[in-house]
Amino acid sequence: MSKSTETKPKDKKLRHAEYYGMTDMFDGLYEKAKRKENFNNLMPIITSDNNILLAYRNIKRNKGSKTSACDNVNIKDIEKISQQDFLNEVKARFKDYHPKMVRRKEIPKPNGKTRPLGIPSMWDRIIQQCILQVMEPICEAHFCMRSYGFRPNRSAEHAMADVVKKVNRQKLTFVVDVDIQGFFDEVNHVKLRRQLWTMGFHDKQLLAIIQKMLKAPIKMPNGKVVYPTKGTPQGGILSPLLANVNLNEFDWWISKQWETFKAKNARPRIQNGIWSNTDVCRSLRCSSNLKPMYIVRYADDFKIFTDTLDSVYTSFAH
Repeated sequence: MSKSTETKPKDKKLRHAEYYGMTDMFDGLYEKAKRKENFNNLMPIITSDNNILLAYRNIKRNKGSKTSACDNVNIKDIEKISQQDFLNEVKARFKDYHPKMVRRKEIPKPNGKTRPLGIPSMWDRIIQQCILQVMEPICEAHFCMRSYGFRPNRSAEHAMADVVKKVNRQKLTFVVDVDIQGFFDEVNHVKLRRQLWTMGFHDKQLLAIIQKMLKAPIKMPNGKVVYPTKGTPQGGILSPLLANVNLNEFDWWISKQWETFKAKNARPRIQNGIWSNTDVCRSLRCSSNLKPMYIVRYADDFKIFTDTLDSVYTSFAH
């Protein structure tokens, strides 16, 4: 296949959703979330035939689908099951959900260190994918625009473009560089559940399943079995979304310190065909003690941009 006609992975996801007739459902969830509605009964959507088949299709195209966990089951084993038996098995697991043991693997990093990777069982990956597909459009309606990691139609390239704009056009040449060490292993389960509830996830069965996923036993490389009380395993399909949920409050807190702070005497306006925040920034500089502060985040790595060294110290103080 030539480069000009090659289909990107994210385009394939959209095509798959259209094939199984789920795009209107996902769009509807997004619109409801934008209206700040709560979701009390998501499980019928999550366990619908088309959503399960879509999850299988998305899992199957993933390179990691051929990797087995502690139960030695991979996508090739699932393929041998008839479609109806497959649907029945997934629905039965949802009704009485008990996650299998997660296999922990250490992945070498360029700096000589290792990154822990948790590999859930293939059945758990399918279940997580079913949940992800329904939760993602709801979360997208709430996520900050300056978050770029593990989100549909966003990438590291988009984050870099935002960085270039802030440095070259906005002259924000002072940067606070932050990388949260071991972030995925430190996620507080109680806080995460509260954040999901605040986002509108009021389906208690769904929240209970997520809680069980987070507490799934982990088999370490040395054979020891660990029962986690915090964290979300890197390698879990749902983990990146949950990580973004966990950091979303922080994204918006930084944003509201300057970028989305509502000035009393100014509003964004269209200038040269695009929305401009110039009037708002000018008003804030003249009428407040706030310091310019913009965030660009990709997963657990983020930068805070500002215009003076004094503002850098202010951001650290916060």
